[in-house]
Amino acid sequence: MPFLCANSFASFVESAVSTQCSRFGRAAHAQIIKTLDNPLPYYIYNHLVNMYSKLDLPNSAQLVLSLTPNRSVVTWTALIAGSVQNGRFISALFHFSNMRRDSIQPNDFTFPCVFKASGLLRSPLAGKQLHALAVKAGQIADVFVGCSAFDMYSKTGLLYEARKMFDEMPERNIATWNAYLSNSVLEGRYEDALTAFLEFRHEGWEPNSITFCAFLNACAGASNLRLGRQLHGFVLQSGFEADVSVANGLIDFYGKCHQVGCSEIIFNGISKPNDVSWCSMVASYVQNGEEEKACLVFLRARKEGIEHTDFMVSSVVSACAGLSGLEVGRGVHALSVKACAEGDIFVGSALIDMYGKCGSIEDAERAFDEMPERDLISWNAMIGGYAHQGRADMAVALFEEMTYGSHRVAPNYVTFVCVLSACSRDGSVNMGMEIFESMRGRYGIEPGAEHYACVVDMLGRAGMVEQAYQFIKKMPIRSTVSVWRALLGACKMFGKPELGKVAAHNLFELDPLDSGNHVLLSNMFAAAGRWEESTLVRKEMKDVGIKRRAGCSWITAGNAVHVFQAKDTSHERNSEIQAMLAKLRREMKAAGYIPDTKFALFDLEE
Repeated sequence: MPFLCANSFASFVESAVSTQCSRFGRAAHAQIIKTLDNPLPYYIYNHLVNMYSKLDLPNSAQLVLSLTPNRSVVTWTALIAGSVQNGRFISALFHFSNMRRDSIQPNDFTFPCVFKASGLLRSPLAGKQLHALAVKAGQIADVFVGCSAFDMYSKTGLLYEARKMFDEMPERNIATWNAYLSNSVLEGRYEDALTAFLEFRHEGWEPNSITFCAFLNACAGASNLRLGRQLHGFVLQSGFEADVSVANGLIDFYGKCHQVGCSEIIFNGISKPNDVSWCSMVASYVQNGEEEKACLVFLRARKEGIEHTDFMVSSVVSACAGLSGLEVGRGVHALSVKACAEGDIFVGSALIDMYGKCGSIEDAERAFDEMPERDLISWNAMIGGYAHQGRADMAVALFEEMTYGSHRVAPNYVTFVCVLSACSRDGSVNMGMEIFESMRGRYGIEPGAEHYACVVDMLGRAGMVEQAYQFIKKMPIRSTVSVWRALLGACKMFGKPELGKVAAHNLFELDPLDSGNHVLLSNMFAAAGRWEESTLVRKEMKDVGIKRRAGCSWITAGNAVHVFQAKDTSHERNSEIQAMLAKLRREMKAAGYIPDTKFALFDLEE
């Protein structure tokens, strides 16, 4: 192609980058060698280094760089930027060092790249050295360089330096403010993010979609529904309601604030929802206990041709765990294998959790063993699976393997909840108390309300009801609903009505409208033959207007889910079901079975 000029070839090389087509790029390079005379124009070398680096072909990029006769800051920056873009952060810093050895001074494009590399490597030492170089080179006053330095300090955990950098910036743009808001959210400093947004508005800045999403994340993290709703109004006023990324942020915000109805309205109003929209809606349903709807949305997404991401798969698997839907979970697992997503650490952990909660501990163990890498969540999920099955021996054995074996993974708050739950269900009191005592002394973790509730439940299940009450009285933190409910359940089981009244009194103070607490107290009195007190509790419930929620159960048969409520006669095969129950009762009675109604719930309406 002798008629093509150097500029045409440069355009071809740029097209290879934009289309991510390395084959086309190599073909263009071959034509350049064949057509153009050596030495090539300097900008052709820059384009080639940029192409190979951006297409993650580092060896080819470095080879072209080594053949470049007059390397400039543009050539080196192209190599560094491509390395950062492809996650080769150490290589990026290495190339920057070689550039300095080549006596090339970095510019305002080079510094943001290397600041990003040091930030994502969590290397504050390298970041500080780069900051010093930027000051020395007079580049730190540039808004993009200053913003990247601030972002680096935030990501490396140097919050004082980050704030100082932000305050000393002579000029800020919207990217700087967005970086401040986003990093505050990532670090869990939600109130700082909310305050910064108000400062941002007072200075006259207009938010973009990134600003709105960051602020919504801050509102969700702070559980500030009122402020998030105000921002929603501002979104409508600013004309951003059609922006799909902002709409996705609203779905996520309302879901995390337990306003899933609002999430549905936002989702249904998006003209062309993307994969993030579907993921956000599925996650919102899961977070609000609407697992069945989460599965239905997932099926709709499949019909719409939406490719399921790792996040969507892990969310749907969590929904299956909540429904105890083993077969549906296995189907989603098969989809994840087909999409090569089962190796993702979040999907793997969700699968372990799902199989454990669905009672298929062997499948949970298989998923755990097949994980290419594990994090703390994976270990917690497997320990939680053993806890769900009441396998304290296996849970403790895995806990010890995690902490003392070759893995040496430090346990966290959730780990101890899982292990103590296992000990409670298995009745392993001594083992459970030993693990509880080790939390503070050996691992430096302060026990929380969930841990204390596990211990009370463990003592109560073992019949040590008085000891459980004494344990509550010595707690250094305020007793929660779960603590007193565990004690009340133990009092009912072991016939301790007087102590049960104490537990119920505290429960009613903490959660006066929960019907379950009143039901438990009433049934405790009934089981002890104290009918007057049982009737009094029921009367108080009616006077206050507390209604008992109907019990619900479901089974999967013939690829359909059949849901039943107490006294429900709406099922299409109800007459057959009742006939079968009557037949079973007759056969049980003929076999000499006498039901023990001591622990049965009494119908409060009779």
